[in-house]
Amino acid sequence: MAQNNHYLCKLSELADPSSKSFEIKIGRKKTDIFIIRKEDEVYAYQNICPHAQAPLEWNPDEFLDEQKENIICAMHGAKFNIHNGNCISGPCGGAALTRVAVEIVDGEVFYT
Repeated sequence: MAQNNHYLCKLSELADPSSKSFEIKIGRKKTDIFIIRKEDEVYAYQNICPHAQAPLEWNPDEFLDEQKENIICAMHGAKFNIHNGNCISGPCGGAALTRVAVEIVDGEVFYT
């Protein structure tokens, strides 16, 4: 694990599937991100809709649709694929969420 990795949480703190938001520092800029646990994988994205340029969540840490199959934008209902962040329905056609690098090390999730 590289020295510049930042601890986010324990994987066991996340239900499967679930999501959680964090504020991290990228260079000198603070950025809101969120992670999604789906089975034993974690996916992370910047918390900004590529269409509306607004945060995605309905309520704190709620980024998934009712079926917990896709990421959904609270502002206009656009849906995004959990695995790659691509828009799959809604007004953001062809756009994608901005991926953030994370890794799981010994059951802990780190922003890399």
